[in-house]
Amino acid sequence: MTASIYRTIGLKPVSANAQTWTEESVAELFELPFNDLLYRAQQVHRAHFAPNEVELATLFSIKTGGCPEDCAYCPQAARYHTGVEAGKLAPLEQVIAAAKQAKANGATRFCMGAAWREPQGRDIGKVQMMVSAVKSLGMETCATLGMLSSEQAQQLRDAGLDYYNHNLDTAPEFYGEIITTRVYQDRLDTLDHVRQAGLKVCCGGIVGMGESRQQRANLVAQLANLDPYPESVPINHLVQVPGTPLNGSEPLDPLEFVRTIAVARITMPLARVRLSAGRREFGEAVQALCFLAGANSIFYGDKLLTTCNPEAAADRALLSKLGMHPLAEGGESGACDCGTSTRAG
Repeated sequence: MTASIYRTIGLKPVSANAQTWTEESVAELFELPFNDLLYRAQQVHRAHFAPNEVELATLFSIKTGGCPEDCAYCPQAARYHTGVEAGKLAPLEQVIAAAKQAKANGATRFCMGAAWREPQGRDIGKVQMMVSAVKSLGMETCATLGMLSSEQAQQLRDAGLDYYNHNLDTAPEFYGEIITTRVYQDRLDTLDHVRQAGLKVCCGGIVGMGESRQQRANLVAQLANLDPYPESVPINHLVQVPGTPLNGSEPLDPLEFVRTIAVARITMPLARVRLSAGRREFGEAVQALCFLAGANSIFYGDKLLTTCNPEAAADRALLSKLGMHPLAEGGESGACDCGTSTRAG
């Protein structure tokens, strides 16, 4: 964002490169009156994106269930009894068919998610074939496969992968309350490997897991201070799944979710901010506020890995009501998200 825009909205990042935000400065954004916050976010959004254009992406599970991690939100964790059965890696033909259908429905990006801690053995070779096949259809490609080594990231880049999703999930100080089978630095290391391989980064988090507003601010600060910050920032609202430890949690106020979207837009002005898991529970009015707050990407289709998502026809109808339109095929998009469970990232 230009310095003039920051002067207009009355706030500025700490450093001259508009990339560094203190946790305190992000928290100040969260505390703004709601209308003022949305006004400022909309100014930032219009400075960098067509205001009524939304990227449509489709997320497809290439390997479901059986994950050894203990993420408290995730129905794909093997240790939780959620009714999600562990499956094998999808055959190439099934992935290609799903990508063709997604493209026919208007999606410009196809995201492939696998419930792995990290790929093993020949997994990357099989995913490479999927990436190359989807890329040949003229779609942007994204994958979320868990932790990656630098070699694996390069292999995916060589296959034509555009984006890699690996979410931070939450603030560092709250992370241990949600996940114990890997540490925060593991996630940062994977993001470093992805960047070094020349891939674009899709990285966001989940809100509504019992974190405080300050912790939501700290998550956004972590994302905004990545160097560079992600091209895509998926903001997920917790989908409570019976059998997971977070089922029965106190729901997050929908307006707090909208605030999170707005703060992400202001602090990461060039990123595509994606409405990801959980928007089905919000209804049209709150989703409209999220677009006003700067969201310009959605997951499109009737399922996100293992959880429901608004149907494509309903999404089209909502965009039409709002006078919005999908990003055209071949248009310039700036982000992606995928997740590994209830998030798409």
